[in-house]
Amino acid sequence: MKKVIASVLSVAMVAAIAAGCTTQPTDATAGTTSGGNETDATDATDATDATETEADDNVKSYGTGAEHVNLWSFTDEIPNMVAYYISQNPDFGEKYTFDCTIIATDGGAYQQALDAALVAGGDTAPDMYAAEAAFILKYSQGDMAQYAAPYKDLGIDVDAKIADAQIANYTIEVGTRGGDLVALGYQATGCAMIYSASIAEDTFGTSDPAEIEKIVGAGSGSWDTFFEAAAKLKEKGYAAVSGGGDIWNACEKSADTAWIVNGQLNIDPKREAYFDIAKKLKDEGLSNDTTGWTEAWYADMKGEGAQKVFAFFGPAWLINYVMIGNCGGTQAGEGTYGDWRVCAPPVGFFWGGTWVLGNKDTDNKEAVATIIEWITLDTSETGLQYLWANDKMGNGAKDTVASATVMAKSDGALDFCGGQNVFPAFIDGNKYASAKAMTQYDETINSYFTDAANQYAQGELDRDAAMDAFKTNVTDNLSF
Repeated sequence: MKKVIASVLSVAMVAAIAAGCTTQPTDATAGTTSGGNETDATDATDATDATETEADDNVKSYGTGAEHVNLWSFTDEIPNMVAYYISQNPDFGEKYTFDCTIIATDGGAYQQALDAALVAGGDTAPDMYAAEAAFILKYSQGDMAQYAAPYKDLGIDVDAKIADAQIANYTIEVGTRGGDLVALGYQATGCAMIYSASIAEDTFGTSDPAEIEKIVGAGSGSWDTFFEAAAKLKEKGYAAVSGGGDIWNACEKSADTAWIVNGQLNIDPKREAYFDIAKKLKDEGLSNDTTGWTEAWYADMKGEGAQKVFAFFGPAWLINYVMIGNCGGTQAGEGTYGDWRVCAPPVGFFWGGTWVLGNKDTDNKEAVATIIEWITLDTSETGLQYLWANDKMGNGAKDTVASATVMAKSDGALDFCGGQNVFPAFIDGNKYASAKAMTQYDETINSYFTDAANQYAQGELDRDAAMDAFKTNVTDNLSF
């Protein structure tokens, strides 16, 4: 998610995990919340003063050991985690030095450099590297997957650790190649429905999450019940959502089949349905017809749009790093702060995330395994995920993590959500999410599809012409 957050930070003072992004988000995948987390102020300072050196603008080194470990990432989030770990485990830092190369994803720069380094091999190749949701499949299952080490080959007791941690299944699906786990995320980006309690009370007579779940058809895998609720919201003068893009992420990630099947373009019915959903939202006035990551979208978060908006759909990072910064207040009674609640969504999906991989040719398996296990599978109160979920590392928010075990023992109460413990809803969101229909071409194909759907919704093209335009773009640019 860093791609998303950093960009969000610049727009909304969001803060930094969730949207782990570095530039203004441009598509649905941009929501990878990983974000600009910072390590604990005291510990990070100690770690930096003691061990950090900079070889150039893109490289920071942590530790003083004779054995060097190359870590590549597209943000400073994982390097900051390494710095924190070394500050808490000085013996590890005396044995190893982590040389962290950070290259932004802009224009594909990170992938190009990472690919070249993996192919070249040798002492400068990454021992450990990160990939975000937009391109993780390329490195876990696609064109560059041959360089990823199975976690078990690094010495990690994968099956036992996953069972103990109750890792969200979609993160395992994404990171599995040929039956072997080669990548895991630390953040959970399974999504929930984030709704206005005051609008719910006015329209439905209740704001209780359990009741609202029934009203919108939570977990049904269908939008039918939600649109029944949307009609009631319209009668009361409210928009169901801000714009069509708020539902697109769910349509895209809930698909049962991939964009490419047997080398041919395949349009899953759940994705194709978005054409009609976008049109319905526009024609029936069920949204404010905004575009994500625009001022109009942010205005809807503070209740200042053409119609007040009932719901947004997204992971915890959307709350922590986008909505809180754009709600128009910092405490209950200001803007929409405190008026939001969270429940399971009608359709399950995930949005964003960062996965961690080890190089099969690394000479530092022990060091790589230690850090990967601490980040992705350690459920103790000194593990990254517990620290992350409970805002113990200066990330500025209680963020959701991949381990349901950690989430269950963590405090997810948010003042922004009226004191509600939001973690149970996001645990459900993780359960509903699936990665079975992903390909390494999703980022590009999604952009072609949503452009075509928008042209249809806006009346610029009829349905057949818009669909033909989409297919032509895919054929001309990807040869499918």
